[in-house]
Amino acid sequence: MPALSDFNLPTLTAQLQTWGHPTSHARRLLRALYQSPGKVTFNDTQLGNSLRARLATDIALRQSTIAAEQQSADGTVKLLLAMANGGSVETVLMPSHRPDRAAGCVSSQIGCAMRCDFCASTRNGLERDLSAGEIVEQFLHLKERAATDNRRLQTLVFMGMGEPMLNLDNVLEAIRRIAGPDLGQLGGRHITVSTVGIVPGIDRLAAAGLNVHLAISLHAPDDATRARLVPMNRRYNIPDIMAAARRFESITHRIPTIEYCLLAGLNDSDEQAHLLANLMENFRAHVNLIPYNAIGAGVSGTVYERPAQERMNSFLGILRHKNIVAHFRRTRGEDVNAACGQLRDQLTPVSLPVRTIR
Repeated sequence: MPALSDFNLPTLTAQLQTWGHPTSHARRLLRALYQSPGKVTFNDTQLGNSLRARLATDIALRQSTIAAEQQSADGTVKLLLAMANGGSVETVLMPSHRPDRAAGCVSSQIGCAMRCDFCASTRNGLERDLSAGEIVEQFLHLKERAATDNRRLQTLVFMGMGEPMLNLDNVLEAIRRIAGPDLGQLGGRHITVSTVGIVPGIDRLAAAGLNVHLAISLHAPDDATRARLVPMNRRYNIPDIMAAARRFESITHRIPTIEYCLLAGLNDSDEQAHLLANLMENFRAHVNLIPYNAIGAGVSGTVYERPAQERMNSFLGILRHKNIVAHFRRTRGEDVNAACGQLRDQLTPVSLPVRTIR
């Protein structure tokens, strides 16, 4: 059975027309879903008895439920959503520095096939892509949860489980619904799509005209180190990825973000900071340095560690000395294992060999 979130305005209009009901109700139903997700029902008397009965038997109000929730002392909330079509995904709500605002993080796949060695999302592999409706429902859960804290969901990032560029059709359709003025009304400029560097996907996102931002999970300034951390680098290397990022900026005029997770003894040296600065030369972008959030053993069994604060400060200082726009990402939810995939792993544990990098 399809859920209400599976429809956009044209497809729900067509469905009502097929059933012989007034198509004007399509907008009413979808507006209610997106504007008041926790209150929407099929009991609106303006729908008429016949349509209410048809909706109740042929369309589900929701296709996901909250299976687990964790809340950090800093206010970060991680939800594990169980999907009616099988599997579970994580989605995260992060309070803003403003008391009335919040940011959300959504997943694009159940699991992940990228096998990035320091990421918890990929340790169980890829189960399947999420549909556009399943992605939308994460947004709706976050919007509803933010409202309970008297906050408004202001921004959304596709940085959860999965690689968005490998499920791009559904990601783009979900963004159209979430950002569009008829439905979610979030606006493209409040949405960021992250990728490990799938070059064709970056070009497709730029051509889609959705006015969204791009983030690239680079994590190393040289191909040898990056291939160790991000196996997909063997297919799309750093020069190709950076060229695609520059094309994205040229086409969309949106400033890309280069994500760089700092790992002790692996990608945090002064030499690597200089190499990263060289990559950013004459590029209108900024670097987001991420202090590593420990997940235990990665796919290879390696246990990574966060560098000392002094070492991270030195790395940042080199970038800024070279006039690179760079900052540390504010860590969130460390007391509830905030890294993507960890809540799901607690319910679906994996056994990996262990070796430690220092």
